[in-house]
Amino acid sequence: MSKHSASSQPIHIVHVVYSFATGGLENGVVNLINNLPEKDYWHSIVCITNHDKDFIKRITGNNTRYYDLNKIPGKGLSWLFACWRILRTLKPDIVHSRNLNALEAQLIAFLAGISYRIHGEHGWDVTDLGGTNEKYQKIRRILKPLISQYVALSNEAVTYLKDKISVNPQKINHICNGVDTTLFAPNKNRKHLPAGFADDTAIVFGTVGRLAEVKNQAFLLRAFLRLWQHNPQLRLVIVGDGVLADRLKDMVAGANAGSAVFFAGNRSDVNSLMQQMDVFVLPSLAEGVSNTILEAMATGLPVIATKVGGNGDLILTELQNSHLVEVNNDQQLIQAMQQYIDAPEYISKNSKLNREHCVKNFSLVSMVNRYRAIYQKNNKGLL
Repeated sequence: MSKHSASSQPIHIVHVVYSFATGGLENGVVNLINNLPEKDYWHSIVCITNHDKDFIKRITGNNTRYYDLNKIPGKGLSWLFACWRILRTLKPDIVHSRNLNALEAQLIAFLAGISYRIHGEHGWDVTDLGGTNEKYQKIRRILKPLISQYVALSNEAVTYLKDKISVNPQKINHICNGVDTTLFAPNKNRKHLPAGFADDTAIVFGTVGRLAEVKNQAFLLRAFLRLWQHNPQLRLVIVGDGVLADRLKDMVAGANAGSAVFFAGNRSDVNSLMQQMDVFVLPSLAEGVSNTILEAMATGLPVIATKVGGNGDLILTELQNSHLVEVNNDQQLIQAMQQYIDAPEYISKNSKLNREHCVKNFSLVSMVNRYRAIYQKNNKGLL
């Protein structure tokens, strides 16, 4: 009999992630923890590197602890022993790792005697676009027998696990991210933009994400700058920070477009910043199921995105031909953005469609209930 069947002790889940800072995967963990009943669950977040002290303020409850293993990128295996020691001490009911860079924690959880082990496939690394890296496929196959259940966020990930890794389909749980449609809601205004940045005639395009190679903001910036040369009323808001910030700012300076592009940096008020935008663009090289697309749709924004990962799972079928573009195809992206310049009335039309689509299909309640069901699989007596 489970220790939980005879008492009201909450289920203890250890979430193993590479880091815990601003990012879509991490924000999904925040949403899950904040919406699982606090009386039924408590959480430990084990970061292979470390966590951001400001980011963890997004977790609203008092049932979460944090452990940093301080791995130096690309170096050393000492974190594996440190992780084993933490798991042996905590003795959690469940270990839930996420993405390839935390997959080795499944072996450590097995060696630490944790019987129920879950792994999530959220999206591709820049070194494994589309999951084509054969070395990484081999690693996944080797560790496959140790994993009790998989979570695949996109249809692409489901197919990959079945066809490339030969995972038993009964072990694969397809769970799309959910979004807080109360926090992310339409409220068009310009009050969070710099004074004088965008007047009533402006069309404001925007994007949110780490300024990193995989997020590919340079693709969007190239297209925007070409459009802006002929449409000076256009504006671009880039939310996020990262290693490519200086390169992107140099592109803007080189085009003398400083008055048309606002670099907002890392922000905790992404919901408010999205309300400043008219059209959202996600130019990534790779995605799982993008939280930012869901947040943009909940805010009532038309969404243009690259044809990668789970993006096609999110965009309305009738909008896919005109709103999904090939990676780094500047002409396709320009054409997708141009439709809103030529016919601004499409902004309000597609805003309504996306909001309704998001509320109906991507609620947090549905996501959380599906995770709860997985957390109870093979754990007779839990809850």
